Amino acid sequence: MRRIALASAVLAASLSSLTQADETIVGFTKLWTHGHTTAGQVSEIPAFDSKTNTVWVAGVVGVDVLNASTGALVKHIDVTPWGFVNSVAIRDGLAALAIEAAPDRRNAGSVLFFDTATREPSTGTALPRSRPAAYLPSQVTVGSLPDTITFTPDGRKLLVANEATPNAVADAAYTTPDPAGSVSVIDVRTRTVIATAGFNGVPQTGANIRSNTGMDFEPEGIAVDSKSRTAYVTLQEANAVGVLDLSQNAFAQVIGLGAKDFSLPGNEIDPKDNDSVVSFRAVAVKGLYTPDGVASFRTEGETYLVFANEGDYREDNADRSTATSFGGVNPLDRLRVSNKDSSTGNLFTNGARSFSIRDTAGNIVFDSGNILETEANARGIYDDGRSRDKGVEPEGVAVMKLEDRVYAFIGLERTTKSAVAVFDVTVPAQARFVDMIVTTGDKAPEGLAAYKHRGKHYLAISNETVATDAGATTSNTSLYRIEVAEDESED
Repeated sequence: MRRIALASAVLAASLSSLTQADETIVGFTKLWTHGHTTAGQVSEIPAFDSKTNTVWVAGVVGVDVLNASTGALVKHIDVTPWGFVNSVAIRDGLAALAIEAAPDRRNAGSVLFFDTATREPSTGTALPRSRPAAYLPSQVTVGSLPDTITFTPDGRKLLVANEATPNAVADAAYTTPDPAGSVSVIDVRTRTVIATAGFNGVPQTGANIRSNTGMDFEPEGIAVDSKSRTAYVTLQEANAVGVLDLSQNAFAQVIGLGAKDFSLPGNEIDPKDNDSVVSFRAVAVKGLYTPDGVASFRTEGETYLVFANEGDYREDNADRSTATSFGGVNPLDRLRVSNKDSSTGNLFTNGARSFSIRDTAGNIVFDSGNILETEANARGIYDDGRSRDKGVEPEGVAVMKLEDRVYAFIGLERTTKSAVAVFDVTVPAQARFVDMIVTTGDKAPEGLAAYKHRGKHYLAISNETVATDAGATTSNTSLYRIEVAEDESED
């Protein structure tokens, strides 16, 4: 999760028309944009609370609680006495915040619990039937650098991905020791850590697991199946996903995600940056999927996983080089590749510039090929300066069922305007592009939250970076109403 400085912009409402072939979604109406003004506050991860109709936006120094109807700030929650916040999840009026330690994020992090009604630390609630009365803590210690946090669908457990990255200084040597990546499993009823799932001795399957980077596995995103039996945890830099058995609270396996062949039709990329020409071409390069965000959905009795194949390297950049190091020539001469996986005549770059749907065994059911990039280019928002380095960088993902259809929303971090691609994934193997939500004035969507409230459907988009006319930067959160045919029912 990158830290980016920010600034504000106010946008006019817009309506994006969708392909007429779709029978459920008929458009998107932007309801509001909130510019975060607290110094250091970043819009990274949004979460919706139905009890108070608020959107909670986590990012570095705190959480901004916004009125979901108007976008007005209800309260800024300062977390700096505890550290920095990376994520927020909400369930039944309880907000859980993932807090990394400061100033040294290698130390143990914590989870803070807040009551969404009072917006204060959740304390003083007695455990049922306990004698004498026992009280729930508002802070729980977890592993190093807690990133993604999520409640299981049954509400019984809270899962925390402890990314445990050595340090945050780009182009500087990593500091030691490297903390162990893990997932903390918290019992929500007692607010205690009942397991810390690590990776020692966990079987590995699949292909192209990057175990040669000088780091251990670093959990990033988490998706849980609808029955709360299994969690799927992206191990981004390792190009793998960990399968967490929630009956044992332990990892059952790590699955390598393989590589994508950019020489195949439909997978073409633009490998050349800043040449004023966007030219998608087949190249003799493979892309390691290295996904960030992940979401799950169930259809026709099967669970499927949606991965945003962003790509990532070590933060000190010790595992990347230009393709010239391995004999790459124009147009590949500036392409950034993995120097841990590439060899002369056999280039591997990080990121697939796509999103993928996989079954729970890790097999690809669908990949978007180069649709995300060609659609961004068609809208004039493709950033040629990112061509050599992971392209549009799909990062955040949300999945939502609308009527009898299932849709995936994919945030593109590296376009010139905020962009979220929308796909109908009802039939996973035949997923199809629906439209792209483009928000003028916003940039770099990091997190997405799709939710239903009082019969209407919404998509909250956290945008990390917004450039202003004065050259400053800020961070915005925007809310769209998803216009659904005959969407008039009340919850």
